[in-house]
Amino acid sequence: MAPRGIDEYLAALDEPKRTTLQKLRHIIRGIIPDAEECISYGMPAFRLEGKVIAGFAAFKNHLAYLPHSGSLFGELSDDVAGYESTPGSLHFSIDKPLPPALVKKLIVTRLKEVRSRALDKGRSA
Repeated sequence: MAPRGIDEYLAALDEPKRTTLQKLRHIIRGIIPDAEECISYGMPAFRLEGKVIAGFAAFKNHLAYLPHSGSLFGELSDDVAGYESTPGSLHFSIDKPLPPALVKKLIVTRLKEVRSRALDKGRSA
């Protein structure tokens, strides 16, 4: 059964996963305080202006930051060098949250991407 919210998702995790993701949650909230917390694809996420901007998840041997964009890590390849990743997730240590400066850069870049697409869509309508 999917969690109903981020609190429920985090409550189901063992330590130190819970604390590490709680720190990441607070970092994200500090960067985008107006974002709506939600569950997207069964994982915690933050929605702003109708689009999912950021998310995170816990796995057996790592945690992941989810930008909800397949192109973001390519744009920020120097910034994410040293982390394992897939096109849709950035993996990090179970006991160490991502640096706030990196999270901010990921979110700012994602917001630019979302807003640019919205502008392009508005121009073509």
